[in-house]
Amino acid sequence: MNDYIIACDVGGTRIKAGIIDTNGNLSHAEEVSSQAHLGTDALLETIKTLIKKRLPNSLGEGHCLGIGLGLTGPVDSNLGVVLLPGKFKGLESFPIVPLLREEFKLPVYAENDGRLAAYAAKYYGNAKDVDWAVVITLGTGVGSGVIINGNILVDPHFNFGIQIGHLVIDHSNKNYCLTGNYGTAETLCSATALVNQVKTAIQRGIPSALSELYFENPFKIGFKEIINACREGDALCLRELEIWKEHLAVLLVNATHAYGPQKIILSGGASLASDLFLEDVQKKVNERVFRFPKNEGIPIEISIIQEYAGVYGAAAMLNAKLNEQ
Repeated sequence: MNDYIIACDVGGTRIKAGIIDTNGNLSHAEEVSSQAHLGTDALLETIKTLIKKRLPNSLGEGHCLGIGLGLTGPVDSNLGVVLLPGKFKGLESFPIVPLLREEFKLPVYAENDGRLAAYAAKYYGNAKDVDWAVVITLGTGVGSGVIINGNILVDPHFNFGIQIGHLVIDHSNKNYCLTGNYGTAETLCSATALVNQVKTAIQRGIPSALSELYFENPFKIGFKEIINACREGDALCLRELEIWKEHLAVLLVNATHAYGPQKIILSGGASLASDLFLEDVQKKVNERVFRFPKNEGIPIEISIIQEYAGVYGAAAMLNAKLNEQ
């Protein structure tokens, strides 16, 4: 086996792990519960177990170059998460990187999961052919990473490019964000946002094919169920999808004006339903974006790396860190 990197993409509920070799091949891919609800010690043990399973047992299995770690929130690559109010108790300032370095005696670096999506796009995906791009992940929240002049830039405050989800889309909206603002992209453009829209409409008594399921157990309705209902022509879900598409278009116009990308790349769970929204969102964005040359729209693409994008990104990030030394 070639030399390789062990990469772990850590979410609030799930961890995706795998091995990326020097040719960019993914192997030993696995997804497990993060045990995050049990606290940081349980999370750390889960990550350690995943890493140990991927370490070589013999010279024939190759050489591990290091460990890349994806985390949510502003991330210090040599420490871990430095700001994460309310999302994951105990992870803020938890020294997960030093603890893993001590355990495995290997290079370990961490990075924000949205920025890792940009690393994945730049080294393995849609952004290989451009120097300016915005990558946005649409899932439980809205993550992002930005490529400027061929570089994924990191500022001293660990915020550059990862805060697109916290742009205010509609200040009059009463959806409250953990940032202390109302009507942010995270509250209006995420997969969770569409789920909340539909549930609220059902609560108001608007009929839907999902009404019976909702009153049986509201937690049984997620993004997947809503998209399926849209495909089957459910009027309520289709109306709410139109509102969601409008919010997403506003976000992408703002991202274009902020960063001037050559293309926007969408990833995350919601992007799997792109056949229901991409064409309309592309049209809305092209009509509203202020961009030179005049009347030239901004291409919006779906990431070609859907599964384990964070793992690919964590490996690319670690490799970049090693090359800097």
